[in-house]
Amino acid sequence: MKKSIRKGFSFGLTSGVITTLGLIIGLNSATNSRLAVVGGIITIAIADSFSDALGMHLSEESEAEHTHKTIWKVTKATAFYKFIFALSFLIPVLLLSLRNAVIVSIIWGVILLSILSYNLAKRQGISAWKAIREHLFIALIVVIITYYLGIFVANVFV
Repeated sequence: MKKSIRKGFSFGLTSGVITTLGLIIGLNSATNSRLAVVGGIITIAIADSFSDALGMHLSEESEAEHTHKTIWKVTKATAFYKFIFALSFLIPVLLLSLRNAVIVSIIWGVILLSILSYNLAKRQGISAWKAIREHLFIALIVVIITYYLGIFVANVFV
């Protein structure tokens, strides 16, 4: 995989998992509404894919050593992979009860982040388990914060 595609893939997967999990957990704990969660996932898949792609585009442009072609490869890869990984969370939400879908989504996110972390660690020659623990810890913080934020929103605004 070319460096530009790998960069977009890694960013898209990570952002797709963390952002979508946070959204699912937060909306579920605030609303317990499948409609809200489905709408949120689709919105994240579209709006945040373009937002992250533009962010990567501008980040790559800020580094003078990248060519125009490379910048656009990273931009397209980020948008594509963020969109695909975010939408992948729709499957359990559409097929299972919302409670079970949340659990399956967390497991799916852990699997995706673990595989990516393992591959990146091996590529860099560092401890895979340390990288996996570090990245899953960050994901866990997002899940906990968004869960309690959803409860807070439900109690204050409903």
